[in-house]
Amino acid sequence: SVEWRALFCFMLATFWESASGQIRYSIPEEMEIGSFVGNVAKDLGLDVKQLSDRAVRIASRGRTQYFALNFKSGHLITTERIDREQICGGLKECLLNCEVIVEDKMKLYRVEIEITDINDNAPSFQREEIEIKVSETTTPGSRFPLSDAHDSDLGINSLQSYQLSNNRHFSLDLQTGTDGVKYAELVLEKSLDREEQAVHDLILTATDGGDPIRSGTAQIRVIVLDANDNAPVFSESVYKMNVLENVPKGSTILTVKTTDLDEGINKQVIYSLKKITDKASKIFRLDSNTGELTVVENLDFEEASLYEIEVQAHDGGGLFGMSKIVIVVSDVNDNAPEIALRSLISSIPEDSPIGTVIALLDVQDLDSGENGEVTCSIPSHLPFQLKKPFDNYYSLVTDRALDRETPEYNITITATDKGSPPLSTQKTILLQISDINDNAPAFEKPSYTAYVPENNPSGASIFSVEASDRDLDQNARVTYSILSSSLQEVPLSSYISINSQTGAIYAQRSFDYEQFREFEMQVQAQDGGSPPLSSNVTIRVFILDQNDNAPRILYPSLGADGSALFEMVPRSAEAGYLVTKVVAVDADSGHNAWLSYHLLQATEPTLFSVGLHTGEIRTARAFADRDAVKHRLVTLVKDNGQPPLSATVTLNLVFAENFQEALPEMSNQSSDSESQSGFTIILVVALALISFLFLFTVISVLIFKCRRPRTPPVFGSYNPDLYSSLGPKFSCNYSNGTLQLPYSYEVCIAADSRQNEFTFLKVGEKALTDVLLSVEDSGMGNEHGRGNLSSDSQAQVPS
Repeated sequence: SVEWRALFCFMLATFWESASGQIRYSIPEEMEIGSFVGNVAKDLGLDVKQLSDRAVRIASRGRTQYFALNFKSGHLITTERIDREQICGGLKECLLNCEVIVEDKMKLYRVEIEITDINDNAPSFQREEIEIKVSETTTPGSRFPLSDAHDSDLGINSLQSYQLSNNRHFSLDLQTGTDGVKYAELVLEKSLDREEQAVHDLILTATDGGDPIRSGTAQIRVIVLDANDNAPVFSESVYKMNVLENVPKGSTILTVKTTDLDEGINKQVIYSLKKITDKASKIFRLDSNTGELTVVENLDFEEASLYEIEVQAHDGGGLFGMSKIVIVVSDVNDNAPEIALRSLISSIPEDSPIGTVIALLDVQDLDSGENGEVTCSIPSHLPFQLKKPFDNYYSLVTDRALDRETPEYNITITATDKGSPPLSTQKTILLQISDINDNAPAFEKPSYTAYVPENNPSGASIFSVEASDRDLDQNARVTYSILSSSLQEVPLSSYISINSQTGAIYAQRSFDYEQFREFEMQVQAQDGGSPPLSSNVTIRVFILDQNDNAPRILYPSLGADGSALFEMVPRSAEAGYLVTKVVAVDADSGHNAWLSYHLLQATEPTLFSVGLHTGEIRTARAFADRDAVKHRLVTLVKDNGQPPLSATVTLNLVFAENFQEALPEMSNQSSDSESQSGFTIILVVALALISFLFLFTVISVLIFKCRRPRTPPVFGSYNPDLYSSLGPKFSCNYSNGTLQLPYSYEVCIAADSRQNEFTFLKVGEKALTDVLLSVEDSGMGNEHGRGNLSSDSQAQVPS
């Protein structure tokens, strides 16, 4: 299971370090991808925080990369599932090698990983059905070799034993060969009688020693034949031959021969291969009639140098003979050396010291012996030399001062083996000689000014700066950043950003001129040299106002219905009389805040005029008798922006000499503004009031007839001492100002009045208190008086 493998991995992962700097780990095969192999960073003393794919790399030989380095943890992990049998076959020790290259220190460490075997393969037979022909004259004790089961695992996980199903004629005998491989032989325990039983079916089971135990089965079919007393005999007990690895396909490399003293069908021999691996079965083919062994696939010394095959010869009577074929593959120089560039510095400064490492090369030759021995060289006139720090590794270093007059070098490395004829490979490295970083980036101007209209879209480019550097390549690669800004109260990144490559400055949000009108920021240009050089420039950004605010009416204030309250105009007002003044403001600035006032709608347009820039509403002519008493004016306030924005206010004007005359018009206005839905309720209330007044009048007349008071009933509570005979002296609060004026009224009262001949104004509690206090101070008589009422009073006419 996966959990068992993970536990097995941690139990077996061990670490050794040899004197040469090589480290070794041990892991089981078939681990999950990404499994832990070893802590390379800890074992090599590397800082995990400084690991990166540029600083440390893992290099492996072969086409498949089985391991990788986790730069966050410093662990060596697997990148592929590792099948030990596929990689190492039957080798007792399976090792995979890789190198850890520390580029900034130009150091190399070798890592050796041992792949241990697990019981992941069950024993299997090449043929699930084994047919054996046995003569009925065969004596008990005769042995019949059986096809071996194959188990790719090693040690205790490999094939351990065979079992045979119960049978009274046959038994199973286990044998161990000189190579330690166990094989089974079928032993005849009791004589056979073809007339009694012609066919015997047996089950052969092969088991390994793993945990859990795995097994494989094959069916043995024993056919009893008539007597055949001579078995085929091979001309040699062991056929041994050497074959070059470049032998062409289809070549016949061996012909086996046998002799049989029998006659007829018992003398006819059929050849077959036994105990052959899967790989060998794909490369060699045996003709069953002629005994010719043919190569059908290419041989490769680097993959396998030795093949051992068992061959059997069966005659027509069921007897057979056995022999062994040993094929030794000889190496030929068929692989040219390979040069792998493990690390390279493509450009170095002209002042580089002697011994500077430029490249690290891995030179390999897949051949063996002298065919695999490689030497490397470079042209002698170049200021470089090759050093060999490890086997198969070369480092290219400088051996004298570099010449700046030569801006680049083409270095050709030649690798040649010692084969016959020798094979060679060349690889060319381009090395550029660069200047040192001695020029800082420079802006075209010492400072810049940018103008940005407000309400700009988010993400829009508002400005761009550019700096030049006289150095070359990386030293001239300029990056831009914003160092500081005068916007101290808000994060700089929430308003502006800069493209580090192009120098384009972007607005992260829309600017509002009313919030701030200008700000400064400092931009830095830094080159890519080491150490980097930089310069700064100041950019001053001005926000341009846009017409995005409509005028706001400050005066007159609006009532509950959205229109201004009543203004009273004397009937005697002449042309040019200041009625009121509309006051408005605009949050914009400049010409966007220039306001103009216009009379949009009026009951009598010729009667009033509005100051274009002052907002003063004056009478255009004197009031005439034919003119309406109540007027409604709609005034438009418009700014000077493009497009212009505007606001309106509605004014209600009443022509009257005093407040008493204006009050009915105001009351009518209040009545007109009532909802039609309450009209029915008003009628019912009015009817009830009329009935009540009628009854009250009748009762009052009866009382009046019975008792005649010395004073009128209306002023029965009048106290002459309460009011001064001098009359009220109320101050006049009229003014020509533009703000709302207090209302004034005049009341004339006759001492003998018997009925209510005037209209009372319903005022707020505070205003009523002020009036009563004034009345107590001044007295009340038949003189006229003036009083102040609050502007939020509502007029009401008694029923």
